[in-house]
Order: sequence, then structure tokens, then C-alpha cells
Amino acid sequence: MQKNMASWDRIGRVLLGIVFIILAFTHHSLPFYILGLVGLVFLVTAAIGFCPLYTVLGFKTGE
Repeated sequence: MQKNMASWDRIGRVLLGIVFIILAFTHHSLPFYILGLVGLVFLVTAAIGFCPLYTVLGFKTGE
């Protein structure tokens, strides 16, 4: 699994992931719970530096 995300992309995903998870904990409704799951996916992809969707779309922000 080769990294396909640049540092700025990973930082943005971490920030958005944290915001989405906070929103899920503060607003108790299904749309916000789904947003929290998206936030969790953002955090995981940022941590490993690889986005499967980028591979499918042939997109790459890294070197």
C-alpha cells in the first residue's frame, strides 16, 4: 500500500475528522452520527497516508 496523500491533505483530514466527531457527540441525530463515522474514516486515512478512493479515481496529492 503506497501512500497517496500529501502532508497538507493529511492535516486537513485530521482537522475535519476531529470536527466531525465532535459534532457527532454534541448533536444526537442520525445525520451527525454518520458524519462522525466519516470523521473516523478521515482520521484513519490520514494516519496511514492512503485513501482507497483516490486509488479508484486515479487521484494523488502526494509525490
